Amino acid sequence: MQIPADVLDVLTDPRTIISGDRVAVPFELDRALYERVNRMLKDVGGRWDGRKSARAHVFPFPVEQFMRDCLTAGEWPSRFEQGWYPTPPNVVFDMLEHASIRVGHTVLEPSAGVGSLARPAAEQMGIVDCVEIDPRRAHVLRELGIARQVIQGDFLDLDPLAIPEPYDRILMNPPFSNAITHVMHALGFLKDGGTLLAAMPESVTWHPDRQAREFRKLITDNEGEIVKLPDDAFKPSGADVRAVLLRLDADPDGTLPTHGWHRRQPLQLDLFAAV
Repeated sequence: MQIPADVLDVLTDPRTIISGDRVAVPFELDRALYERVNRMLKDVGGRWDGRKSARAHVFPFPVEQFMRDCLTAGEWPSRFEQGWYPTPPNVVFDMLEHASIRVGHTVLEPSAGVGSLARPAAEQMGIVDCVEIDPRRAHVLRELGIARQVIQGDFLDLDPLAIPEPYDRILMNPPFSNAITHVMHALGFLKDGGTLLAAMPESVTWHPDRQAREFRKLITDNEGEIVKLPDDAFKPSGADVRAVLLRLDADPDGTLPTHGWHRRQPLQLDLFAAV
């Protein structure tokens, strides 16, 4: 949900204190503006503590990085809509630990938001490309200057075979409502020998529908790893959802539908046609 301009002005005012688990506005607001600020902060998990020692909205998690992402993007993930949830710092740390990005590795972040994963990947000297559907967030990514290129559009509309080179690493926090589809599509951009890491809803480990069953089999067949994250892992991003971390290493001889696998399919079809 977009942050109203006057609320954004309040929260980016140098007098506003965003530190630790609290947001404090130590100056007077008119009643209507206060209500708008209060609504946003409550919507993302803050609770007003009026005691003299606090006088702030207090959150059940460290709020600084989350608020920085929201204010940069000019929006927040409302619990009343299917929103954007920035990758929390602890999840980013876990993903980067597993990714082992080396200098010169090419890295793709689909559904990049404001670059929660792209920024540390670039700091590790990865060559980063981002895809982001929202034009405001895509603009923020370009302004940050962390990516080689920023594509503004729906990631699922991109053709993996149209890219010049596949990626060494894919780091992603896809929309949880359609996470498996996004991860399967992302595999088409992955280099043989590359690694994909994705934050996903815990339901991928148990959901009985056909897509989830086939996805779990693909992970098992290719020696992928699904690690349960703490139950409150996404709470710092305003999402009350249990999540897991998926790691997949693309063996050139495996069955993952990587970029190389897709490239090999026409050759295989030609062989069958010649018989």
